[in-house]
Amino acid sequence: MTENLIKDVKKIQQALINKESIGDEAFMFDMDGLLFDSERIVQRSWEIAGDELGIPHMEDVIYHTLGMNRAGRNEYFRKYIREDFPFEEFGKLTRDNFWKIVDKEGLPLKKGAKELLAYGKSQGYKMAVATSSSREYAMGNLIRAGIDSYFDSVVCGDMVKKAKPDPEIYQKACESLGIQPEYCMAFEDAPGGILSAHQAGMHVIMVPDLVQPTQEIRELTHRVCDSLADVIGILN
Repeated sequence: MTENLIKDVKKIQQALINKESIGDEAFMFDMDGLLFDSERIVQRSWEIAGDELGIPHMEDVIYHTLGMNRAGRNEYFRKYIREDFPFEEFGKLTRDNFWKIVDKEGLPLKKGAKELLAYGKSQGYKMAVATSSSREYAMGNLIRAGIDSYFDSVVCGDMVKKAKPDPEIYQKACESLGIQPEYCMAFEDAPGGILSAHQAGMHVIMVPDLVQPTQEIRELTHRVCDSLADVIGILN
């Protein structure tokens, strides 16, 4: 019994050491809701599109599909809203409404985004984006914001078969940088993304946006931060 207790204590001590001592070589960033304050605009565009199609409360559905790519959202809509969900029409309406809002109000970066990217670059970290959005949408936003040059790789939802929370997108991002997942730090805002990065074998920092973490999700993270601006202090 005493031997088992000693083993358990050693396991706990090692876990605490691992929690604080992380030798990362790369940063992996989600995009919507993490780098860009876009999720609330998406939510508004879903509400408008849903109302136009006679499908109410679409703004609430977004909480269940955060991090999913097109295929994942289509499957969810057909399963939980209605089998004949007009996915293509809904997508066009949401895109049109999204860009109307962005043209009028802009698409701001989240607090601390540029500072963390500049820090990562100055410290020699390789950096990548792992987003469920399409490559056309992702690259357009990164270029318009003037931050595309920070990234060594951009892996998008239309470049993988399985959506978050499946680890495929983070595995592919690691492969694109030539770095093993255990040497990568992922930054995510949503539970599905946390699960994806964790299952890929990465260390994860969560910066919540629309959804706050449950205790279960917190236990999968290295830290939960209020903003990206807080991350540099943790890394130093």
